[in-house]
Amino acid sequence: MENPQDIFSSNGGCLSDIVIEKYLVESKESVSHVQLACSMQDCAFPLDGTELCVWNTKSPSHQLLILRGHHQPITAIAFGNKVNPLLICSASLDYIMMWNLDECREKVLQAYPLLSLFIDAESRQLVAGCADGQLWIFSLMDGHHYRRVARVDLRKKTETFSTRRLKSGLCSRPEESQLPSTSVLGRGEQVEVTFPILRLAPCDLSLIPNSACGCLSSENTQCVWIGSSLGLFIFNLANLEVEAALYYRDFQSLSIPLAGSCALRNRTADRKTLCLLASLFGGKIAVLEIDPAALVRAQQCPGLRQSLSVPASSCVLPTSPLYLGIAKEKSPKAASGRRCAAQNVMKDQRLVFHSKVRSSGYASAPHVTMFSPKTNIKSEGKGSSRRRSRCAREPYPVECAVPTKPGPQVAAAPTCTRVCCLQYSGDGQWLACGLSNHLSLVFGASLTGTPAVFSGHDGAVNTVCWSQDRRWLLSAAQDGTLRVWSARGAELVLLLGRDMFSKPIQSAQFYYIDAFILLSSGPEFQLLKYHIDTCKDEMKRYKQKSKSKLICRLSTTGAVDMTSLSAVNDFYSHVVLAAGRNRTVEVFDLNAGCSAAVIAEAHSRPVHQICQNKGSSFTTQQPQAYNLFLTTAIGDGMRLWDLRTLRCERHFEGHPSRGYPCGIAFSPCGRFAACGAEDRHAYVYEMGSSTFSHRLAGHTDTVTGVAFNPSTPQLATATLDGKLQLFLAE
Repeated sequence: MENPQDIFSSNGGCLSDIVIEKYLVESKESVSHVQLACSMQDCAFPLDGTELCVWNTKSPSHQLLILRGHHQPITAIAFGNKVNPLLICSASLDYIMMWNLDECREKVLQAYPLLSLFIDAESRQLVAGCADGQLWIFSLMDGHHYRRVARVDLRKKTETFSTRRLKSGLCSRPEESQLPSTSVLGRGEQVEVTFPILRLAPCDLSLIPNSACGCLSSENTQCVWIGSSLGLFIFNLANLEVEAALYYRDFQSLSIPLAGSCALRNRTADRKTLCLLASLFGGKIAVLEIDPAALVRAQQCPGLRQSLSVPASSCVLPTSPLYLGIAKEKSPKAASGRRCAAQNVMKDQRLVFHSKVRSSGYASAPHVTMFSPKTNIKSEGKGSSRRRSRCAREPYPVECAVPTKPGPQVAAAPTCTRVCCLQYSGDGQWLACGLSNHLSLVFGASLTGTPAVFSGHDGAVNTVCWSQDRRWLLSAAQDGTLRVWSARGAELVLLLGRDMFSKPIQSAQFYYIDAFILLSSGPEFQLLKYHIDTCKDEMKRYKQKSKSKLICRLSTTGAVDMTSLSAVNDFYSHVVLAAGRNRTVEVFDLNAGCSAAVIAEAHSRPVHQICQNKGSSFTTQQPQAYNLFLTTAIGDGMRLWDLRTLRCERHFEGHPSRGYPCGIAFSPCGRFAACGAEDRHAYVYEMGSSTFSHRLAGHTDTVTGVAFNPSTPQLATATLDGKLQLFLAE
């Protein structure tokens, strides 16, 4: 397949209002006896005998889509009756072929002519560079059918790279003191500057020690040299980011400020790169010797002052907000208070007078039978076997396959009601979901039976969260309230009203193994200590006995509103991640009680969800794996980050999400990530690949949320029209 340019010849001679000849195409072979075809937007005809040519009448570029496959002249062409997908059939003396035009257009570069090609054998990807600065990446893996992995605008990537360096305070570059800053490229004089990709070449950073590359890990990094007319760039194929930029005009010792052609070659002896440049204007030719290690080291963001880790690596400090919250539980005064309360309960019991009393009971010991054997084995057999089965459940299979087999599908509500969020309980037995009709539902893991209903909110429920011991269910809604329910009886046990928060709650969860409630409201998040009392007083049955107390509150840098909040509750962790509307992700250390780091320009739009690799109680991972977390934003795909380096390790953008915030999830084994999409599919990615491995169909609307079962290979998805769908392992 090709996409040639300048095939059309415009006919400006016919200016009549009756008929206008739009375009003219000349074929080497006659098509006088060939059946032509037209659809609502496309015209199809043979070109040069064996080539099928399709012209889209609404395409502004007026370019032809040429499909090759026939060896004999085409004799007939016909379009299908359906618009989606748009099919076209072509017949010749040797073949009858069926073409899907949507898939064919995805595999063709239509914008500008290709200037360079590069195949990365390790990642099995084809990289193509265009004259307009667009970088196209395709997958060459078996079964992917040359799927497009990403499309990158080099100019925008360089602007993001410069912005991050400026916000991090890094302004050192070789010979930079002698010249104006490279940020001038983004100012008035070159606003519409383009970066034609003249050459693509491998950039092997594995030969460079990790210490020489700063925080850039050279072991798992797949980079490529990009030669452009304005400079040279080291581009990371994993996270789709520019790692280093070298502009020709920033170095006064260079004779060529603008290049018209270039060639690059790595030298393994001294770990340097040779670059052959030809000037865009004039006849100058120059040979450059570049030290990639020095270039990367000079432009990488500075390392963290302190090492961050999601699993707690130190004891709680006496000045920590976490210490203030748990100190009362460890004090002897609290224990004595509980004993006194138990004694008061015994004293307050009422007296019972029997009709027949032989004696006062003080002279002789009561006749009771102690340690009587159990005779009701049958009645307790079911409960004991259930408890034994729970204790002896099999661990989560680490090497399991992706759950792709469609399972049961249920409607969460009778009418089309949006499912805002969903989460499995820690044992994988229950699935909770929040709906836009103010309700929260709890289904069984198999989506069978009648769900438990939790009602009380006056707005859409945007957050549901299980406690670690699975006794409580937390829900937060757009009405500005937070409620904690008893998971067994669906009864409200704690209510935090809207008068406690200045703005609606965006995120809420249990934290520090159910010791606290963590929530975000406006530009701050609050750490609450809570106590739940389920005792009922018939005289004051409507009075809430459960209590909560504010321990601390922390605001984001710049006091911007938070859009997402995440922390680990399954084990002790001092780290809290928060996303702001200024496209940043901020890391808070609650052991120190302050902000520890800020990731600037995390996405091109504000992050709407942060998902950490929390693992599961049914499986174990390497301790370093818990430092990985995912972020997602509308129109900017999904990114994988490492907390230790605060770097984006991989970028996933194969799923369409341009207008609705779709959810994401980590698998319990940490090998897969799932996300929703607007094309009525759910996508599953492997951590080692930038393109999706599975595309799950069967949905009736936009997939708004996904959740992995922590105990078994099972994936639950939620849609915009209120449907829940299960996918099981084969």
